[in-house]
Amino acid sequence: MALRRVSNPQNPFISEAREWLECEPPDTKIEVYEEHAKSILSENDSPDIPFRWSINPYRGCHHACAYCYARPTHEYLGYGAGTDFDTKIVAKVNAAELLRKAFEKKSWQSESICFSGVTDCYQPQEAVYKLTRGCLEVCLAHRNPVSIITKGYLVIRDIDLLAELNRVAGARVYISLAFADDATARLIEPGAPPPSRRLEAIRQLKAAGLRVGVMCAPIIPGLNDTEMPELLRLAAEAGAKSAGYTALHLPGNAAAVFLERIKAALPLRAERIENRVREMRNGALNDSRFGNRMRGEGNYWHGIRQLFNVCAVKYGLRSAHRTTRSTAATKQDPSADLFTALPAPIVKPTIAGRTIQLRLFDE
Repeated sequence: MALRRVSNPQNPFISEAREWLECEPPDTKIEVYEEHAKSILSENDSPDIPFRWSINPYRGCHHACAYCYARPTHEYLGYGAGTDFDTKIVAKVNAAELLRKAFEKKSWQSESICFSGVTDCYQPQEAVYKLTRGCLEVCLAHRNPVSIITKGYLVIRDIDLLAELNRVAGARVYISLAFADDATARLIEPGAPPPSRRLEAIRQLKAAGLRVGVMCAPIIPGLNDTEMPELLRLAAEAGAKSAGYTALHLPGNAAAVFLERIKAALPLRAERIENRVREMRNGALNDSRFGNRMRGEGNYWHGIRQLFNVCAVKYGLRSAHRTTRSTAATKQDPSADLFTALPAPIVKPTIAGRTIQLRLFDE
């Protein structure tokens, strides 16, 4: 990932602000901070999230996606939601130990766990720390089902482990793809593997007998909505069997970061993109209400939904919806699909502590 100049919106939890006045801001450097966390399992109660339990072995994400909704979580640590989120990564080095202790409690009912939910469990630091692999080894030892959502090509390193886990308990992998084109993705997701690499990961996971889906997330009106047909076609050809999507979600300072980076990367399209986003949010950039955060409103968004459903049926992908969760279903069948399936639509196609400096290489 090319170095960026330091740029962070004002942290709302810190009264003091600093601004570079006499020179250009310095380049960012990747820093990894090792943390001994107090807990590793997070319980979700939001109706927007389709899983109850999740694990995030890392805080912050080197993928540096302009649209990442998790950016404000870094502000709780005293960092910024911009380049700090991309370059100040926290590794929970005792993740596997904490998970083992959680599984050993009599109250644990072997419910499915999602990796990760907030930041990517297969970001480049995983090659060094192997925290995700360590947690998966614990899941295998306890025969606990898992699902994984990732952009990381590194997931193929754990194919052997995931295949065995799938055999004894259940494992599903969802590859996150927002773009079909490598060049466009590089502008918006500068630290993530290109879509072509992620499609290769789908092929290898499928060849290993794993159940693989694709998450078209997020859908950004005016930017990547027109890429959905090609993206779903490529994913299906690679071996994906299901597909889901979410609308762009920009809480807090995530909106400021998104607008700044879109204007820098796509200056001629930035205004149109912002207008389309506001159109699906009733004039705002975000809707924080439960049940509304991951979906849009209005005619343009309705056209996007219709286009997705038509293409999913055309390419034989199980159409899925990420804004509904069934806890009861998860308990009855821990290996059930992470996403609640929608019936096939009958519509006419409408196009509407210690710091370690890591030297990281682009995938």
